[in-house]
Amino acid sequence: MSVTGMIYTELTDDDLLHHLKNDDHLAFTEVFNRYSPLLYGHAYNKLRSESDARDVVQEMLMKLWDKRGSIEIGNNLGGYLFVALRNTIFNLIKHKNHVHAYADTFAKANADSGIYTDTLIREKQFAAMIEAEIASLPPRMRAVFELRRKENLSNKEVAAQLGITESTAADQMKKALRILKTRIGLILIVVHYLNVK
Repeated sequence: MSVTGMIYTELTDDDLLHHLKNDDHLAFTEVFNRYSPLLYGHAYNKLRSESDARDVVQEMLMKLWDKRGSIEIGNNLGGYLFVALRNTIFNLIKHKNHVHAYADTFAKANADSGIYTDTLIREKQFAAMIEAEIASLPPRMRAVFELRRKENLSNKEVAAQLGITESTAADQMKKALRILKTRIGLILIVVHYLNVK
């Protein structure tokens, strides 16, 4: 309610508070007109964003209106408003930091997941290519290579198992490694150029 004929610009802060607590919209309007430029300037200095500064001032003043009946301000309206504004600014910054942190975490998780998935695909492709190259070795050479690398047998054990001499086993292993080194080197080059974006 408002008081007819009252000049609100001439009221003290205490008088404005008294009228505000009695649901006087004109008293609230005077509080807004009296303090919002100062509050906005303070908020802008902290946030460096016109829209954010407007938002926090409006939010804080709306809370003042919503709590007008129970609010305990004492005799320092300006002090109360600046403390309330500071808290509103802190809440906004905290919220933005949480949003940024979540967004960063989400983006990083997506990026890491993408890298991890891409790496797995490439490793599987590369492993399949290597297996194909091993399979294409001459039969005895392939047998020597697989016994040496997959079953970890010595040249002597390979020779005994395949019925060949130890020197033949060693020679076949050297040839297999030389062939695979050349072929796998070419595969690496091809894979690299296929994945260049």
